[in-house]
Amino acid sequence: MTVVISMLRGVNVGGHNKIKMDALRTLYGSLKLRDAQTYVQSGNVIFRTDERDIARLAKRIEDGIERKFGFRPDVVLRTAAEMKDVFARNPFAKRRGIEPGKLLVSFLASDPGEEAREKIRQMKCEPEEMRVEGREIYIYFPNGAGRSKLPWAGLGQDAEDTGNG
Repeated sequence: MTVVISMLRGVNVGGHNKIKMDALRTLYGSLKLRDAQTYVQSGNVIFRTDERDIARLAKRIEDGIERKFGFRPDVVLRTAAEMKDVFARNPFAKRRGIEPGKLLVSFLASDPGEEAREKIRQMKCEPEEMRVEGREIYIYFPNGAGRSKLPWAGLGQDAEDTGNG
């Protein structure tokens, strides 16, 4: 049985697309996903499943949320093994002076492709630093994320341009 982490996009943000976590756990149980646990009001869920087709599983969760709650968030999935790999591939990990609290990993539903990776690499974001590795964007905020001028909409658009929902 595989442990999977599910991250819902745009849930419980600014009073929109609200889902209570107990209702979300119940929904996951109804989808035959076992031992569902949520983290605060984030929309992040960890669970166990026998399903091997992760893309089909994401669609099944999206369909279930749409039926139950009336909106369809994007669902990004990673297995526990994939999450360990995300940490192992951190391009900032061995660099001196990096403050872990100023590092963010943004998870994409799929690999954005070389064209989108190149667009992201070309974005002007100083003093922030971005690295695209597979289905993750690692971002270091030396002055903190609250002061960032990073064009978040551009990151999302690049992912959408490549079929990343």
